[in-house]
Amino acid sequence: MKRFLLGAVGLVAIGIAAPAVAADLPAREYSKAPVMIPVAYDWSGAYVGANGGWGSERRCFDSLTAAGIFIASDGCHNTTGGVAGGQVGYRWQSSAWVVGFELQGDWADLRGSNASILNPPTVNRSRMDAFGLFTGQVGYAFNTALLYLKGGAAVVADRNDIVSGGAVVATAAGDNRWGGTVGAGVEFSFAPNWSAAVEYDHIFIANNNTTFTTPSGGVFSNDRIRGDADIATVRVNYRWGGPVVAKY
Repeated sequence: MKRFLLGAVGLVAIGIAAPAVAADLPAREYSKAPVMIPVAYDWSGAYVGANGGWGSERRCFDSLTAAGIFIASDGCHNTTGGVAGGQVGYRWQSSAWVVGFELQGDWADLRGSNASILNPPTVNRSRMDAFGLFTGQVGYAFNTALLYLKGGAAVVADRNDIVSGGAVVATAAGDNRWGGTVGAGVEFSFAPNWSAAVEYDHIFIANNNTTFTTPSGGVFSNDRIRGDADIATVRVNYRWGGPVVAKY
């Protein structure tokens, strides 16, 4: 009986002490879920792509003397049509800023004409066959979206002639000219290493003092041809390098 009472007292004592001991034990630590690390798209690397779109070129003809002195305006017209070509370039990204350079070459089919003011039976006709852009770029990236400006040199292949009754009566020579260009675009990455862009470019074309000659080689007229061009394109690029990286 004595042993039973001692055992019962011991159990009661243990029951009373257990909560106090448990209160003194450190709280159990539970492992936290891993922190998700956001990723940032890196625009760095070389790229190659294709483009297509629409263009318009303003062409004005001014009549000159043989010495290049202005006589009178012979009218203006717009050449319009499609463009298609490709581009290759390289970009570097630092923080959100992106810089780079690009070479672009396009075939063009811009055509237009106007009736001559000074020689009403004839028509002044122009066309752009091709153009090239050699530009630098600076942009700001919003992860997979890139806004950019560009500027540099341009070269255009223009053709100008004078038509009467549907037949060419005189043609200008040396109409491939250098100038400058400025532009802007917005580009989006839609898959790893693939991106699409919409771009606008204005081409400043140098004035061209030229001589129109007949098919037999005689001088028909001396003219100054002037005017700029505007090009809007949709572009698709494939890029090497610059993978998506963790952003801490």
